[in-house]
Amino acid sequence: MLREHVTNQTELGKKAKNLLDEGLLVPDDLVINMLVERLSHSDCKNGAILDGFPRTLGQAKSLQNISENFPINKVFVFEADNEELIKRILLRGEVSGRSDDTEESIKVRLDVYNSDTAPLVNYYQEQQLVTTINAIGEIEDIYNAIALRFNNLWSPIKQEKIFKRWKMLEK
Repeated sequence: MLREHVTNQTELGKKAKNLLDEGLLVPDDLVINMLVERLSHSDCKNGAILDGFPRTLGQAKSLQNISENFPINKVFVFEADNEELIKRILLRGEVSGRSDDTEESIKVRLDVYNSDTAPLVNYYQEQQLVTTINAIGEIEDIYNAIALRFNNLWSPIKQEKIFKRWKMLEK
């Protein structure tokens, strides 16, 4: 959602770009408002996958407040060491030209993750929602690990559509 606003150069996108370029998080209230608006679209009536959200305890609690309309079924925690993360993000920056994929901003983002986002693992573990995925390896293997956890929620056809979309995004 944020990237869409940045690309479209909306007012929020302009504010977000400056923060993202520095490796900082966009304030919770702006992100929550965007999320609620996005989840009200018809393509979310049967659920949605929130990638990279929530990133703070405040966002998680706000999400809990709207869980009657948008229940949380699973929280995936993708595990990879910092060396692998830095390598992937730098490569993504080279390929995509993203201005926020620099060594300096990655260091800030890892610090922000450790202070603001990592505590969410315990928050969701207490609710028995966490599924941990080893994120080192081939994309197809990681996808299969995720798909196994969704077997009871998704049909094989829907799983295949998601896998094809994921593969396209990786290019």
